[in-house]
Amino acid sequence: MRVSTKGRYGLRIILELARHYDKNLLTVKQIAEKQEISEKYIEQIISLFNKAGMVRSQRGASGGYRLVDAPADITVGDVLRVTEGKLQIVECTVEDSRFCKRWGECVTVDVWREVRRAVLDVVDNITIADLVERSDQKCDFNALLI
Repeated sequence: MRVSTKGRYGLRIILELARHYDKNLLTVKQIAEKQEISEKYIEQIISLFNKAGMVRSQRGASGGYRLVDAPADITVGDVLRVTEGKLQIVECTVEDSRFCKRWGECVTVDVWREVRRAVLDVVDNITIADLVERSDQKCDFNALLI
């Protein structure tokens, strides 16, 4: 499975919104400046999150975006499913796959299922709150090096 820039940037956008969860709304411009992502691309990605009900927008002079759910209730997998769709390693890992005529007898499908389970175990067990904490620790560590 390869995660596109949409998935990688989407995770960074959600992470930035999580950092301000209990604070103010963030504008696309603020997210763009902090994450070094173009405003146009952020608008495309954030509209996916808006449609999925993951973020809420508010119009007006003091408008912007905020997460609907707490960062501890959102996983990396949730974000990737919005931006990337199904998290399939290969098509034949879908039960009763019509993609491959050899599905019922193919032994390699078991390998792909194990890989998929391992990936899902990681992305579905790391929350956005975990990433905020990791980010804070990295910032603290980097500050010590200066």
